Amino acid sequence: MYSTPLPKFATTQEAACPLWAIGPEGLDGLPEDAGTWAKTAGFKAGAGEVCLVPGANGGLGAVLLGLGSAATRNRRRLVTGDLPQRLPAGTYALAGEWARRDAEEAALGWLFGSYRFTRYSEGPAVEAKLVCPEGVEAARLEAIAAGEFLTRDLINTPTSDMGPEALDAAFMALAEEQGAEAAAVRGDDLLNQNFPMIHAVGRASAEAPRLLDMRWGSEGPTLTLVGKGVCFDTGGLNLKPGASMGLMKKDMGGAATVLGLARMIMALGLKLRLRVLVPAVENSVSSNSFRPQDILTSRKGLTVEINNTDAEGRLVLADALTFAGEENPDMIVSFATLTGAARVAVGDDIAPFFTGNAALATALTEAAAEVADPVWQLPFHAPYEPRIQPGIADLDNAPKGGMAGAITAALFLRRFVPEGADYTHFDIYGWQPSAAPGRPKGGVGMGARALLAALPKVLT
Repeated sequence: MYSTPLPKFATTQEAACPLWAIGPEGLDGLPEDAGTWAKTAGFKAGAGEVCLVPGANGGLGAVLLGLGSAATRNRRRLVTGDLPQRLPAGTYALAGEWARRDAEEAALGWLFGSYRFTRYSEGPAVEAKLVCPEGVEAARLEAIAAGEFLTRDLINTPTSDMGPEALDAAFMALAEEQGAEAAAVRGDDLLNQNFPMIHAVGRASAEAPRLLDMRWGSEGPTLTLVGKGVCFDTGGLNLKPGASMGLMKKDMGGAATVLGLARMIMALGLKLRLRVLVPAVENSVSSNSFRPQDILTSRKGLTVEINNTDAEGRLVLADALTFAGEENPDMIVSFATLTGAARVAVGDDIAPFFTGNAALATALTEAAAEVADPVWQLPFHAPYEPRIQPGIADLDNAPKGGMAGAITAALFLRRFVPEGADYTHFDIYGWQPSAAPGRPKGGVGMGARALLAALPKVLT
C-alpha cells in the first residue's frame, strides 16, 4: 500500500547534532564556535540557507538553518521540511529558543520532508533522522505523517498502477491494517443497487466502476468522509486537450486525501464512528460512454442533464453523497479535485471549503493557521441556484457562463445531501507544482490536517 518507508523519528539521542534555526537577528546569539564559523562561511541566515559547522573532532558539530527576515518567515512554514534530504546521514536535534517555540511544527515539517516516492526509482536513501523534541508526542506526529504519505503515494502512482481496481485494493488494505470493515459494490451491481451515475461515468473503462465503503469505530459521533476517486479523467466524449490531460492521474486526489485522513483518525484512535465512501471510476472513451445531452437519473431521483462529460466528478459524488445521507450522520465531508475555478480563485496552495456550519468554519480557519494547512471559506451562495437548473432536467452538470464554477459545483453537490445536513465540501488541487519545505513536488494532501485539528472542537 505504501511506496515510501513510513516516517519515523530517531530512536536514540546519543551523539545528536544540534540544529539551530535563526533569522539574521539571531546570529549574535549563537554559541561562540558556531557563530565564528557562520561569519567565516558567510552565512547570513537567509530563508532556507544551510550552514554545516565542523566539530572539534572533524565531524559535524552543528547545523544552522536560516529563517530569513520576519516577512519571509510569515510566508514560509514547515521550514525544516527539506532538511532530511539535504543533510548528511546522522541524527539531529532541535536547539535553541526556536526549538522550544516551534518544536511541533518543526518536527512535523522534518517528517514531511523525508518523503520520497520510490515505487519506480529508488534514488538515494534519506538517512538523516531527527530526535523528537521534548514535549512533542512522537506517535501522534508519525501517524499524521503516515496518513499524508499514503495520500501522496496514491496520487503519485500513475493510472497504469492506480486504476479503480488498484484503488479498491489500497482501500481494502487500509481497512485491514486499521481493523476497519470494508465492502464494495462493483460493476453492474451498481445498477442493481441503485448507483446509476457512478455506473454511467465509469462504464466505458476497461476496469469496472465501483463504490467503496469502509466503517471504523463503535462509539462517539458519526462522521462520513466522501472522496472523489476518478482515477483518470480523459474528459469522456468532451475530450480534454493533451495539455489538460497531463496531470489527470491526480483526479482521484479527493479519494487519496480522505484515505490519508481516515488513516490519521484511525491510527490516533479518535472517539468517533467513521465511514469512508469512495466512488472509484475512470472517465474513459468507448462505444458505451455517456454523452453530452444525456439525462441521467441519480440515486436520489433527481435528473441531471449532461452538458459536459468532463464535469463527471460531481456525478459520482452525487450518488455517494446520497448514500451517505441515508444514515443521517452527524457530519458529512467531501473532498474532490473538482473545478479549475477553485484554482483560479485561490491558487494551488489553498484548499477552499464550503460549509453551512459556522462553528466548523471558524475552527477550520483557526486550525489551518495552527498546523500550516491553508484553507479558505467560499460560500454556498443560494442566489446562484438557478444556474444549475437547466429546465429540461432537475440539474445541469456544467452550467454555461463561466462564472462562479466552484460555487455552482458545490451547490450541485449540496442538492444530494438531506436538507439541513451538516455538510462540508473541499475543492482541492492535490498537487504541489514545485518543491517547498515539507511539500516535495507531486501529490499532496490539502485540508485534511486542518479538518483533523478542527474536528474535536465541533464534533462531540
